Amino acid sequence: MRFARLGPIGEETPVVLHNGTAYDLRAIAPDVGAELFGKLDAVVEALDKGALPEVNGEGLRIGAPIERPQAVVCIGMNYAAHAAESGAEPPEQPVIFFKHPNTVVGPDDVVPLPPHAKKLDWEVELALVVGKQSWLLDSPEQGLAAVAGVTVADDLSERTWQIEISGGQWSKGKATPGSTPLGPILVTPDEVDLRNLRLTSAVNGERRQNSTTADLIFDVGTIVFELSQFMQLEPGDLILTGTPEGVALSGRFDYLKDGDVVEIGIEGLGVQRHAVKAFAAPAAESAEATA
Repeated sequence: MRFARLGPIGEETPVVLHNGTAYDLRAIAPDVGAELFGKLDAVVEALDKGALPEVNGEGLRIGAPIERPQAVVCIGMNYAAHAAESGAEPPEQPVIFFKHPNTVVGPDDVVPLPPHAKKLDWEVELALVVGKQSWLLDSPEQGLAAVAGVTVADDLSERTWQIEISGGQWSKGKATPGSTPLGPILVTPDEVDLRNLRLTSAVNGERRQNSTTADLIFDVGTIVFELSQFMQLEPGDLILTGTPEGVALSGRFDYLKDGDVVEIGIEGLGVQRHAVKAFAAPAAESAEATA
């Protein structure tokens, strides 16, 4: 199954996409999240009966395909070639960091560039959405079974903050508002081959990344299994699985600047396109903050 959320920010309608048509899911669950993941059989039954109203999505904004997660857990250095271009050895254990939930936005929403950000980088990633509570799982097979769906994410990263002034951790460079464009759709794992999905990125139409999930160091099931040994994952939690080579950190490309347009996509999961726009707090707010 394929799910999306359509409409203005904060007013998105959850839909299931079936045979080229979007159907409103609110009779089954209020949003694409934990409650819906426990009712997928009801979605199938409602589609079979023609019981869900159609939604005309023409011209509507595409939101992140899940409601705001309570946790955004990320895996770093999970492609050997990316580890090499970053000057690191492939990790023997998954590298874990976190992003703030308010980084998650729609796939085509504008990405704000803070005035003190100098090294904003793109990172196409396969994102997982947890479908069931997961703590101390027994195997990677159980980890894979805990995944409700997969989607596309851009793990936008400010490298100065992440590396040069990090204080020994990465989250500082990962947490600016709007730095996790997500979507356009959430796809259940049975519809794609998670072992060999092609990931690509481009900036202003020029190719940057081109790899596949076959190069993952830790695969999807192993990631969820390993995380469950150290934290209790909850339905709706978002997991980013790492990015392949081809980022600005490699030194081969310029970092993002005001006006740049980033396109990232994953085979079978769609493409997102977001512009980078310089951001500054409105004058009135700035004055209040300094009063």
